[in-house]
Amino acid sequence: MYRTFGRMGTPVAEVGFGTWGMGGWSGSNDEASRASLTRGLELGCNFLDTALAYGDGYSERLIGGVLRGWTGPRPFIATKLPPKNGRWPARADYALADVFPADYIRSATEQSLENLGVDSVDLQQFHVWTDAWATDDRWQRAVADLKAQKLVRGVGISINRWQPKNAIQALRTGLIDAVQVVYNIFDQAPEDELFPVCQELGVAVIARVPFDEGSLTGTMTVHDTWPQGDWRNIYFTPQNLRATLARVERVRDDVPRGMDLPELALRFILHHPAVTTVIPGMRTERHVERNLAASDGRPFPAGLLTAMRAHRWDRTTVIP
Repeated sequence: MYRTFGRMGTPVAEVGFGTWGMGGWSGSNDEASRASLTRGLELGCNFLDTALAYGDGYSERLIGGVLRGWTGPRPFIATKLPPKNGRWPARADYALADVFPADYIRSATEQSLENLGVDSVDLQQFHVWTDAWATDDRWQRAVADLKAQKLVRGVGISINRWQPKNAIQALRTGLIDAVQVVYNIFDQAPEDELFPVCQELGVAVIARVPFDEGSLTGTMTVHDTWPQGDWRNIYFTPQNLRATLARVERVRDDVPRGMDLPELALRFILHHPAVTTVIPGMRTERHVERNLAASDGRPFPAGLLTAMRAHRWDRTTVIP
């Protein structure tokens, strides 16, 4: 199934492909990553999301290698500009000049194009954001130049985790074509204010972290550990891991017969008309086939949606 990518008008797969795990997580396997990307393209998954920060461009280069051997239609490629100061998330007291100066916006975009082996990308996104910068014309001129020179077709914002309102001012400038936001069974807050504005303005919504960094796959345990440097050590501190898995068990009780937890997680996200695409991380062909199978157009039952509302978890601690 495909949905229109906001006012850009491009049909994209409603289950897209997140590639962070290929470039920045332990346990990645390049051969499996390439095979999963190829399988996704074969099955019509034409939306690939990456970032210059994923393995310092490694994810982009993996995609570029696969695309060189791909003879089908070119997929929609979305990447992201990392903050020049290297700090996640953005804070309101950070100066724009330290995070996204105009010359850096241009040079980082050129580096992504080189990694991907393309002349332009469909979407370039700010990988961090604060609306304290919304009215600053320096970033506005920089992205307008990228569009004018056809280095990018569209511009987006990847919103800080658990801050879904912290981009609405930027959307009101009319310069932002898409937002990427954490939205899942636990993180339902984007529905309150962000999604209505996106629908009003024709801004595409990319739903990220559909499985809450893995907890909503139903495979994690309180004994899980990860190698040093793996992002999940920051996200799943022992205390947070225990609290999260207790909530996962309550969600599991609501999984209907004939459906598993990951499928429920994806179908919940796709129920909302504001969502354009959801980007689960997929590093094996099996994951690709299972996740894309959720894109079959079946409506989400009203009773099940009511049950999911009870699992909303409004978290406020700011982490990347």
